[in-house]
Amino acid sequence: MPFFYYFDPTMILLIPGIIIALWASINVNTTFEKYNRVLSRNGMTGAEVAERVLHHHGIYNVRIERVSGNLSDHYDPRANVIRLSDSTYASTSIAAAGVAAHEAGHAVQYAKNYAPIKMRASIVKLCNFGSPLSFVFLLISFFVPIELADLFIGLAIGLFSLTTIFQLITLPVEFDASRRAMATLTASGFYNQEELSGAGKVLRAAALTYVAALISSILSLLRFVLIATSGRRRR
Repeated sequence: MPFFYYFDPTMILLIPGIIIALWASINVNTTFEKYNRVLSRNGMTGAEVAERVLHHHGIYNVRIERVSGNLSDHYDPRANVIRLSDSTYASTSIAAAGVAAHEAGHAVQYAKNYAPIKMRASIVKLCNFGSPLSFVFLLISFFVPIELADLFIGLAIGLFSLTTIFQLITLPVEFDASRRAMATLTASGFYNQEELSGAGKVLRAAALTYVAALISSILSLLRFVLIATSGRRRR
């Protein structure tokens, strides 16, 4: 029978990633909820904060819309729209201010031609089909002549690694968006030090989810390589 019908000890590699991702998810939700109960003294909503960040950088052509969900905030570069979730758009909390400013930070990155975010956008489509196709190539490697097996295994590993590359590029993109957000909030003078500290904690907690995603992706890639090379040795 094919080797993948048997117990796969490489599954153990995924456990640390799952634990770290779970902790990061819990941490970002609890941190957001904590500072979502702390209202800003200036009474600015998330939508107003995003608008002020954009205007601070001389950007006036980005729309700000409301989208359903919780922490579903994002910037859509194709439509040039910042979409803020129900928990952010009309909220005057410190957490909402941080999240809204962060998403505006992504719009600023595009406006300023920030290289990493352009790189990330360029490989999104490759990532969408790269991972499924990698398993197809891996499967093919078991049926082609031995002299072609290494070629298909290499292609499989290369395609699967696109997700890890995407996560690696995502880190500086997210950290930079938060840096721009905090710098603008600080320069605005609308928030005191305590409020800025709370917004910063929310953004750092969110950033850890991307670190967790990268770790999980690296472990998944390592597992994929072990499976692929193990199959090669068993032929």
